[in-house]
Amino acid sequence: MTNALTDLAPIAQQIWDMKYRFKTADGAPVDASVADTWTRVAKALAAPERDPTAWAARFQAAMEDFRFLPAGRILAGAGTGRTVTLHNCFVMGTIGDDMGSIFAHLREAALTMQQGGGIGYDFSTLRPKGAPVKGVGADASGPLSFMDVWDSMCRTIMSAGSRRGAMMATLRCDHPDIEEFIAAKQTPGRLTMFNVSVLATDAFMAAVKNDQDWDLKFGGKVTRTVKARALWDKIMRATYEYAEPGVIFIDRINARNNLSYCETIAATNPCGEQPLPPYGTCLLGSINLARLVKAPFTNEAQLDLRALADLVTTAVRMMDNVVDVSQYPVEAQRREAEQKRRIGLGITGLADALIMCGLRYGSPEAVAITRTWMTAFRDAAYGASIDLAKEKGPFPLFEREKYLAGETIRSLPQNLRNGIAKHGIRNALVTSIAPTGTISLLAGNVSSGLEPVFSFNTTRHVTQRDGTKRAEEVSDYAYRLFKELKGEYTPLPDYFVDAQGLMPGDHLVMQAAAQDYIDSSISKTINVPEDFAFTPFADVYMQAYDMGCKGCTTYRPSPVRGAVLEVKRDKKSATDEAPMDRPEMLPGLTYKLRWPESDHAIYITVNDIMADEGKGRQARRPFEVFINSKNMEHYAWTVALTRMISAVFRRGGDVGFVVEELKAVFDPRGGQWMNGRYVPSLLAAIGDVIEQHMVAIGFLAAPTARTADGGKVVSIKGGPAAGTANTRDKRLRACPKCGTYALVRQEGCDSCTSCGYSKCS
Repeated sequence: MTNALTDLAPIAQQIWDMKYRFKTADGAPVDASVADTWTRVAKALAAPERDPTAWAARFQAAMEDFRFLPAGRILAGAGTGRTVTLHNCFVMGTIGDDMGSIFAHLREAALTMQQGGGIGYDFSTLRPKGAPVKGVGADASGPLSFMDVWDSMCRTIMSAGSRRGAMMATLRCDHPDIEEFIAAKQTPGRLTMFNVSVLATDAFMAAVKNDQDWDLKFGGKVTRTVKARALWDKIMRATYEYAEPGVIFIDRINARNNLSYCETIAATNPCGEQPLPPYGTCLLGSINLARLVKAPFTNEAQLDLRALADLVTTAVRMMDNVVDVSQYPVEAQRREAEQKRRIGLGITGLADALIMCGLRYGSPEAVAITRTWMTAFRDAAYGASIDLAKEKGPFPLFEREKYLAGETIRSLPQNLRNGIAKHGIRNALVTSIAPTGTISLLAGNVSSGLEPVFSFNTTRHVTQRDGTKRAEEVSDYAYRLFKELKGEYTPLPDYFVDAQGLMPGDHLVMQAAAQDYIDSSISKTINVPEDFAFTPFADVYMQAYDMGCKGCTTYRPSPVRGAVLEVKRDKKSATDEAPMDRPEMLPGLTYKLRWPESDHAIYITVNDIMADEGKGRQARRPFEVFINSKNMEHYAWTVALTRMISAVFRRGGDVGFVVEELKAVFDPRGGQWMNGRYVPSLLAAIGDVIEQHMVAIGFLAAPTARTADGGKVVSIKGGPAAGTANTRDKRLRACPKCGTYALVRQEGCDSCTSCGYSKCS
């Protein structure tokens, strides 16, 4: 097998070099190898110990061979001396329902994201749209309008070269604006920096089951009443078509929180594995189970539970030290971290470990052995934290009787409860299962987190030193090991199953089994086939609730995802068609666009052509675009833009993607409010105009148009390669970084299987 430390695969080498390798400000490498990265991290995390040298050696040994994988923030920042946080997960403070508080929290969010933290926010505290604002004589714009402001801030932070932004927005199921929140991301280009989730209470779930009325209210005042089941149906239909919003079972989270006696949770980090209180923060790390299997692919294959316990013990100590050595963007975050000492130790490589033991993901045997492994994992983690409490003291907010009364703590074995009663515990919460897409790829492409293997072979595009790209076949870790041990041409046994061969129930039983042994939560995406019917799809969420999960996120490949609308024509690839000839005369329309920053209006002319759709039918479609203005500041790029768009239009095919690409462009200086809606850039405004024209001539359906029976949106997903749905994998979407159709949804996060892009890392 490949030597993990000295002979990285090219894609892993690239990820290490770009994300985790320490370099000077001018780009000169400080870490010569991955081993140097381990050394740097180990020394930094051993600094709080009485014998730093001895502990640094133990910490480094834990990371060797990629057995323990600290999260990306730790790998990238520890020991560099930079002003960055080593924590991945933040939930920001409670937003007061006034303008001063709103923008004070916006500032704190920007500071946190600037240092590399992913943030969660509950916007339920903001009054609904149309509510009166006393003393001003105006109506409130509602929480969605401020989410737009946060979205723009996140884009601006990204443009400054910092870590890719990631945010979670939550809204309670009884907020008067909940229906607008459910539909928000169906508008192309809106809230693209957010994952969104509905906070579903136990009372709401009961009302759904019993088909009862449901009050929407704010500040104790009921504004209107809806049917709970109808509201649930809106949530389900939105996520069926658009993969969002997710659902967070917030009452269950609070009931099972070890710290329920001193905090209330209303939001999670962007990927959902860390429910946190206001200003709560957590750090992450994962045990690589795939490296702990003894005698793989034999009748004696088993996980080395002793090695697991030893590794977990070291990892807990390393992560506890991160609390002391990390930077914190906001002082309130430091206080929260030091008072509670939360850590999120999890696992990765579970699916590969199951395969190496001859078990099919989701099978009863896999569920049973997962419970055995997770029991050992949990007990070792809690035992290590109790031992640390003996040595260094429990977390400051520890209250023995109240802590021991917690629902999760009552489920621990008696010996651990006795240890807590006698010594306390160092870390208020210890375990979590986070997304590990990038670090799992660094570790030899082991399966990610709790997820099944997405695909055993994937083509990735690796950037070379000269800037060119080279296609590289990347295979799953367990798959490579099997071929090495059994022979290249040995057929794969039936326990080699990837995400495409699984049904939602297979995902659910694994998530529910693991959740019983995890005191925070789990980042998990349940992949659903495109042809999966709506009713059983909605049942997945109800089953997740009934099975004890803390939340549910699905991903179903949908023709409407991205809301780029299909033209009603033969679906041939646009690249297969020759450019259309221009007639002497063309019908068209000219639109006047006022951009607030410009003294002069911009005039956008879109000319159309009548195109043959076959069977004697003709349809009007856009053919060329002209953009004119007296403002010469925009002259060069508007000429280039019109030529490029016109060239695309003249190729024919499905060109609706042009609208989406324009509307997704943001200006790092900030956008503008136009007609009561935030527009992120002048280019996005031009995209709005072109979309308006396409809808007017019948080339596109209206973005929210639905069929007469209230079913699917009348549209299909387009993109830079739209029209080639018969030749490309419909499960994959275009990556915003490399453009390749290789974007998948795993662990509540978009990740590219080609270039390694991840929205959440």
